[in-house]
Amino acid sequence: MSTPSNSLSQLALQKFKKNFWGVFSLCFIIAVGIIAVFAYAFAPDNSQNANQMHVSIASKAPGFSTTMLVLPSQIEHHQNFVDALFFGEKNTTTEIPITSYSMTGNTIHYMEYASDGLIGLEKEVQVDPTMDPHSLIREQRFLLGTDKYGRDLLSRVLVGARISFSIGFVAVFISLVIGVFMGSISGYFGGKIDAFIMWIINVTWSIPTLLLVIAITLALGKGFWQVFIAVGLTMWVEVARVVRGQIISVKENQYVTAAKALGFSNFRIITKHILPNILAPIIVISAANFAAAILVESGLSFLGIGAQPPMASWGAMIKDHYNYIILGKPYLAIIPGLCIMFLVMAFMLVGNALRDALDVKA
Repeated sequence: MSTPSNSLSQLALQKFKKNFWGVFSLCFIIAVGIIAVFAYAFAPDNSQNANQMHVSIASKAPGFSTTMLVLPSQIEHHQNFVDALFFGEKNTTTEIPITSYSMTGNTIHYMEYASDGLIGLEKEVQVDPTMDPHSLIREQRFLLGTDKYGRDLLSRVLVGARISFSIGFVAVFISLVIGVFMGSISGYFGGKIDAFIMWIINVTWSIPTLLLVIAITLALGKGFWQVFIAVGLTMWVEVARVVRGQIISVKENQYVTAAKALGFSNFRIITKHILPNILAPIIVISAANFAAAILVESGLSFLGIGAQPPMASWGAMIKDHYNYIILGKPYLAIIPGLCIMFLVMAFMLVGNALRDALDVKA
């Protein structure tokens, strides 16, 4: 008969499973991660950056639907399935919102959509005789409405999840690599090395995070990856301080002394004996940094130095529509704001659940 495992990892997993909000938040994060990776498969507008504009139907309420006339382009483009799935389809068609239409042979007579009770222009277009004119007409529904440029808001929100989610991973990875290395050296060796590294940490810590990120971003230039690197380079100090404090508290323990007596190298003692025993606070601070990275990126995009148009970003969406809060259409800014809030809250709840689960004393 098999006996249940009593390892610390198994006990921590069991404690984590009992935390409802921790498990729920983790499932939410996984769902957002899947949406971020396969955003264009879920988005109604699967064009690159979900940037299909229809000015005549700008700022429409959620649930708005209209008839679209889709005119094919003569421009040929070749795109494989994988590229279209992960980076969006290179859409060369022309979409025209219309209110009515009629067909005579291969000629389509239509009236363009006009808002505010206006009457649109009546036009006609000749289609290829080999094509079925009815295939160019489709009904389109905008579940979350349209933004001020007439783009599908739901598609922009789904594609924007990719930036917020990916910047968390990149920033946390950079902060862990630098922070764990600097904190380990500082805490383990002490002395002048510790004093020098702590001086660097204190200088970096004294500069406001957003100001430092802006300075690094301006130095590296505006762009997608520049923001990722800038955010990661400003978050390592928190990891370094935590790692340094934990190593100072455990480096005099008996298992570290025994490892030194056996002649193990400092590198092996740090990586094989000390770091595995201080993973709990590192995991918690990583979850907090993930949430902080999302907020910083949103702030940078709001200021216009984050992800650049036409790239979809939750922070940029708030920037484009925050004035609509007092113009009777607050959902244009509230929806991406809620997305940021829910994702940040999920990471904080997961971090709290992991802290409780990995607490050996409890």
